[in-house]
Amino acid sequence: MQPAISIQQLTKSYASGHHALKGIDLDIQKGEIFALLGPNGAGKTTLISIVCGIVNPGGGKVSVDGHDILDDYRLARAKIGLVPQELFNDAFESVWATVKFSRGLFGKGPNPAYLEKLLRDLSLWEKREARIFELSGGMKRRVMIAKALSHEPDILFLDEPTAGVDVELRRDMWEMVRGLRERGVTIILTTHYIEEAEEMADRIGVISKGEIILVEDKAVLMDKLGKKQLRLILQRPLQSIPPALDAYALELSADGNELVYTFDAQRQHTGIAELLRHLGEHGIDFKDLQSSQSSLEDIFVNLVRGRA
Repeated sequence: MQPAISIQQLTKSYASGHHALKGIDLDIQKGEIFALLGPNGAGKTTLISIVCGIVNPGGGKVSVDGHDILDDYRLARAKIGLVPQELFNDAFESVWATVKFSRGLFGKGPNPAYLEKLLRDLSLWEKREARIFELSGGMKRRVMIAKALSHEPDILFLDEPTAGVDVELRRDMWEMVRGLRERGVTIILTTHYIEEAEEMADRIGVISKGEIILVEDKAVLMDKLGKKQLRLILQRPLQSIPPALDAYALELSADGNELVYTFDAQRQHTGIAELLRHLGEHGIDFKDLQSSQSSLEDIFVNLVRGRA
């Protein structure tokens, strides 16, 4: 099936000499939620801005639903909705006029019923006659989302969409994202809230210093790189770990009350049974144990550090 977005050898350099993107290759499939993670300055916003036609590429090729972003820019942009990081609104227009105008910019005919549903979904209907400058920051963010969706795009970019917004908006927005995916809308998001990507994304890409260093299904990524830990709360504190247990690479907490064993849950033999037996042989008793798995944030930090 033709991808929603196809990016081939995309580059971008600025007059300052900064290489923002270095030969990006990436396909995003129709109907998926793709999370693009990376530290500040990694190239996330530059990449999105090029696909959306805001920034010109330095080299390479980008197509949106088969339409080249340069040769067929009108058709390509009509497929896309963008919620940028920064708020850009006409402060003296009403919410309704702003959203209606945004729909008309893409050549879409009037559809008051659709716009009403959109504003209700974003808890903006009661504010439809309010002027933008009268709204709170969270409400202005909702207006940006409504504008991006006003022309019923097939692809939605969310660039740090929940940065600085309240918990209620975050919850409402993710509920809306789930609904959009059910309708077949392709969603690409960048976020610093890694738990959002962990909860929502189908696939995850990591970008660092202008290069894609990993693209993987979320579940596969967690299985490949996620480590499990067994935390043992000891009956009596230890001064040090006996040398006979060095093979397990145990970590002892500063107060000596906890031992941590990190293992690969995918391996046939995790070594847990042997560890517990050896602990007993050395008179190390524990009163509780807890198991946990590396989060996506742990994996992301380790990947970026490794790249650096």
